[in-house]
Amino acid sequence: MNDQPVLGWWLKNGLDPETGAEAVRSATHQVARPLFLLQNDRDLSLARGGAFVAADHLPAGRTPGSDCFPVQAYVPPLHPEQFGSARFKADLNIRYPYVIGAMANGITSVEMVKAAGKAGMIGFFGAAGLVPAQIDDAILHLQRRLDGAPFGFNLIHSPFDPELEKTTVALYLKRGVQVVSASAFMTITPHLVHYRLKGLHRSDAGQIIAPNRVIAKVSREEVAARFLSPPPEKAVAALRGRALITETEARLAASIPMADGLTAEADSGGHTDNRAALTLFPIMTALRDVMTARHGYAQPPCIGLAGGIATPTATAAAFAMGADYVLTGSINQSCLEAGTSEAVRRMLASAGQADVTMAPAADMFEMGVKVQVLKRGTMFALRAAKLYELYDRHPRYEDIPPQDRSFIEKTLFRRSFEEEWESTRAYFAGRDPAQIEKAVNDPRHRMALVFRSYLGQSSHWANAGDPARRMDYQIWCGPAMGAFNRWTSGTFLEGPEKRRTVTVALNLLWGAAVLERLRLMRHQGVVLPPGFDAVRPQPLNVLNAHLGGCPAAC
Repeated sequence: MNDQPVLGWWLKNGLDPETGAEAVRSATHQVARPLFLLQNDRDLSLARGGAFVAADHLPAGRTPGSDCFPVQAYVPPLHPEQFGSARFKADLNIRYPYVIGAMANGITSVEMVKAAGKAGMIGFFGAAGLVPAQIDDAILHLQRRLDGAPFGFNLIHSPFDPELEKTTVALYLKRGVQVVSASAFMTITPHLVHYRLKGLHRSDAGQIIAPNRVIAKVSREEVAARFLSPPPEKAVAALRGRALITETEARLAASIPMADGLTAEADSGGHTDNRAALTLFPIMTALRDVMTARHGYAQPPCIGLAGGIATPTATAAAFAMGADYVLTGSINQSCLEAGTSEAVRRMLASAGQADVTMAPAADMFEMGVKVQVLKRGTMFALRAAKLYELYDRHPRYEDIPPQDRSFIEKTLFRRSFEEEWESTRAYFAGRDPAQIEKAVNDPRHRMALVFRSYLGQSSHWANAGDPARRMDYQIWCGPAMGAFNRWTSGTFLEGPEKRRTVTVALNLLWGAAVLERLRLMRHQGVVLPPGFDAVRPQPLNVLNAHLGGCPAAC
């Protein structure tokens, strides 16, 4: 180590250096405290406390190895609060740049959202797939219980049910929901524009204030460009013409982007294009910079990263690339607060990275859109793919070969097609009667609605843990789940019974801080032993000590 340059000298001032790899490991884990790595021929040596003198020569009156030591590396404090964008955290009133993604059908439950908010993070309630009354109950519950702590709600694009999207936006505006996670959008809809612009005004200082924040999840550059642009002029004019927004709101629309934050969604569970994070994220940040300059925004939209965030290494990599925040999804579904069944949690906790596949999406079935789901322990993906194949090949259900119809009715529906249609008709009668009229006149549309019914019910069977339908469980899941299970193997987080959302989140953030501190050591020439960066999950009380104070959840 003596060949390395000297940063300066550590003056012991009555303190002794600590020696050995374990001492350095322990000091590195205490991320809120700085440390000095000292030059030592025999072993790793560190100092905490004392005094540091930045000089390339021996301080006067000091004796090397006795009362002063040459410093090879300095590692500053790095609390997880320091990651990400300070503006993003301030705007959302959060302590950590960590977002709990919105898993549909209430899988991201009110309990999960509450836990995140109370711990200085933000969670988005999984409103997709729920009716407005259920969403309203969740809003009122969170407003009563969180006492001003942050929370958000999902707003999913509904191309085949625009009335539901409109109703959901109206509900969010009525209840004062001021942050939404916009997901599965391929274009900017008038309903989303209505939400974004309502309440837009200038402060007394002349600053444009947009009270309704949109955090969009995107994986395609062309979609990202739409969210990084101002609201479409045609939609703004239409809303103004119908008196849904004011003249002031319409005039200021051109000065703000559609989204305050853009989550680059890499290979993830649910709706995904299976993009690689290492290529997707730089594209999104570069596009953000171009669009900010083009439109002259006062503040550039923040860019976060999702998809594969399941280990400290992945979390550290996201922040190293410049992510303003990270968003997790699949791994939260195996936590105790998730609005799903114990059976699903155990299936997820045993999944490997390759135990996922793509299957037709219930909400965009006719378009051939797919979602990523768990394939281990369930036949859903194969059965759903079979339904889409038959739908794609035949203009009406009666044209499907008899053996295939028999399989559908005996194995999937467990009743006749007509009985399944009557159940589907009753569902849409109270939700979107126009679909029934269209289905009566279009046999292919009727077939699509009935097939979509199976796909939709499959996620409910999973959430309810229906044992008779285990082979039909639709469980949204990305490869992150397998990476998380590998990282937690042999630890207290191996089984789902100890997995709690905040414990998982803080371990990822703390672990990322440890890895970043180790990276700083290496950049200064410190040679670390093999396996030194194997950061393992820690209980909350241990994290409390490492973080230098209570992490808001202990």
